[in-house]
Order: sequence, then structure tokens, then C-alpha cells
Amino acid sequence: MFANRFPALFHGLLTLAGMAFAALLLAGGARAAGLTVLVADELAVHTEFVRLLRESQEAGSRFDLVRLGGPAPELASAGEDHVTAGVRTRGMRPSPADIPVTMAVGPVAARAAIERPGQDPLVLAMLSRLDYESLKANPALRRTDRHVGVLLREPSMADQLTLIDAVLPQKRRLGVVATSESEPIVRELQRAAKGWDLQVEYAPDASSLASVLRLLVPRSDALMVLPDLIGDSQGATLSVLRAGAGAGLPVFGTSDGLVRSGGLAAAVSTPGQLALQARALGQKVAAAPAGTGVLVEAATPATVRVNTTVARGLGLRIPEERELTERVTATR
Repeated sequence: MFANRFPALFHGLLTLAGMAFAALLLAGGARAAGLTVLVADELAVHTEFVRLLRESQEAGSRFDLVRLGGPAPELASAGEDHVTAGVRTRGMRPSPADIPVTMAVGPVAARAAIERPGQDPLVLAMLSRLDYESLKANPALRRTDRHVGVLLREPSMADQLTLIDAVLPQKRRLGVVATSESEPIVRELQRAAKGWDLQVEYAPDASSLASVLRLLVPRSDALMVLPDLIGDSQGATLSVLRAGAGAGLPVFGTSDGLVRSGGLAAAVSTPGQLALQARALGQKVAAAPAGTGVLVEAATPATVRVNTTVARGLGLRIPEERELTERVTATR
């Protein structure tokens, strides 16, 4: 899908991030635990996430890859990891301190994972906010005998507003086109938008998008594309980008794809960053006391992407991506 695209990773930065994360684990005295990863599709971003997740595994710990509904993808060299095809297997029984964690990658695997028997701590990774909202109706997600963590693939709305403030410090009117399914994201944005003049208009269907934008554009200093049905539709996203370009308004979003297609900037999280955070969330879930409930985390840290061609066209002189990334992450 359009909003799910990720660019090539900066391997040097990922290496430094991996070293920093490993140092944190050692400093906290964390022990290596077995990890079972469930995948149900062949999306490139999910395959990359799993590869980087495996590469961050501590030496000597177990890594089982389970392909739901088909053969496992070739992610491991012979003799490295135990990869099963639809059946989970184990090596030695872990000690009580080494609690095994199951991790489901993507919404299809997440739906299957919460229905599977077992009491291992469960992490649902690479989900959009709307993916998670659709899962919340399933009572299996609220089982009291299993701890569950959810890692959203997008940074928080607060991070996005921090980015917009860094790029347009004198502007406060932010226009957003939403759909009825976007309501949880809109509420998060409204909670974070203290001091902003948030202009939200709802498009009931694709045919009404143009008329909604005609109402919204004159009341806005910038437009934002949410990670919803509009952000997941290339045609709808391009409509917002064209409306912004026609009015000389910058458009912000939550995906690399939007920036490449003509958006000004977005705070995103790479598969490598998400893999490290997912592993840390697994440790939190494993250590959580009874009754904790579902632990939900937005993607963090964020990495800022900027379309410098669009910035020049709008006559904007904005900081470099690295400086903007530091500003977004400075508030953590």
C-alpha cells in the first residue's frame, strides 16, 4: 500500500542504532530469550523487518520463524536459525528468567496470533493505528492469561506536530482531511494539538474529497495526510498533494511515499528502528505484572524525511533532515 513504502535503509545509522540498543540491554542485565516470529505475507517491508530483527538477536538465543499458511521465506542461512513451516518447534526449554516471546508481523499475522493458544507474551508489530483499532473488538486480545504489546508502525501525532512546528514555526492553521474510520487518529491529533488551530474536514467517500479540499485549503497554512484510508490510497493522497501545490501550501504526512510524491516532510520510522523497538517492547511485555493490559507504543525514534525540491518551490529554507530528526526526538 502507498503509505507502507519505505526507502533503502542507511546501514551505517542502523549499525550504530543496533550497537546502542545492545549496550542498553547489557547495562540493564537483560538475558537472551527465545523469540518466535509469525509472518503471513511477503511484503518487502515485513521481510526487511524480520531480517533486521533476526540480526539483532543475541548470540545463543532461539529464533523461530513461522510462516502462516505457506513455506517460510529464505531469511536464514543453513544452520543459523530454526525456521518452521506452519509448526512451531523449540530447542532446549528456557530457564524461568528467559521468557520466550511470540511476535506477529503485520495485521494478517496479528489477527492469527491473538487466536492461537498459548500464554507466551505476544507482540503485534508493524500495525497501523487503524489495524490496531480493528483488532480491539476481538475479545481474544484482552485475555487475562497472556500479556500483549502492540507496536504501531507510525510515529505519534505529537511527533508530527513537532516536525511541522520546526519547519513552519510561525504557522498554526493545520488542515486535515479525515474519514469516519480516522476518528481514533483525529482524537490523538487533537490531544496533541494544544496551541494549534486544527481544521478537520471529513470526506465520506472519494468523490467528495475535492469539494472538502476546496473548503479546507483557504483556512489552512499547511495540510496533513493522516495514516488512514486517504494516506493508504495513492489517488487520494495525490489529490491532497495537488490541492496543496495549487494553493502554495506544504503537505505533511507519515510516510516516505508521500514525501517522494510531493509532500514537504514526514516523521517516519524505518524497519530497522521498528525491529529494535519491537524487541525492547517484547522485554517490557514479558516483565509486565499481571493486569497490565495491552501495552501500545507508537513508533519511536522517528526519522525525518524532507523533499528539498518541494521546499525550494515553496520558497522555504528549512533545517536538514538530521537536525529536524534531533528536534523531533529531543522531547522524549
